[in-house]
Amino acid sequence: MRERARLMPTQELDLDWQGDAPAEWPPNVQAVRRKPSPASAALGLRVEAVSRREGRVRLCFAAGESLCNKWGAIQGGMVAAMLDDAMALAIGLNLDWGQISPTLELKVSMLAPARPGKIYGHGWVVRRGRSIGFVAGALTDAQGTMLATGSSTASFVTLQRPSAKETKSQSANRA
Repeated sequence: MRERARLMPTQELDLDWQGDAPAEWPPNVQAVRRKPSPASAALGLRVEAVSRREGRVRLCFAAGESLCNKWGAIQGGMVAAMLDDAMALAIGLNLDWGQISPTLELKVSMLAPARPGKIYGHGWVVRRGRSIGFVAGALTDAQGTMLATGSSTASFVTLQRPSAKETKSQSANRA
């Protein structure tokens, strides 16, 4: 008998919010919904549900034919990028403004061909430390077929804002 993952992607989320009118979004979700990265926009990323308590996200990608290889399946690198988005959003749910979680390592297992249309991304935190987190993810199609699974290691980085002195100096150099 096959072992099941601790948190299967098809389980219902204990939602903090869902839909277009959440009361209080985590900072990383606010940033993605306000202005997704060009790569995430090209993948058709939409955040559907989040549980900060569980460290889980559910996304939907509107995968167009522009993501396909010449045989009509979504190209493997695009599948990996979808998984990376799902896992990065999950690990970043409890970060503060000004913090990011760059991916250090990414493993992807392709289980079935991904086709254009709706692809659902699921990401969940496996373990989170002070400076590094471990995340897992899965992609399913609209029928619930598991397309790919992945795991990732991410670090936590606090971005520094330039001091007032540095900002003034940079402005003077541009003039």
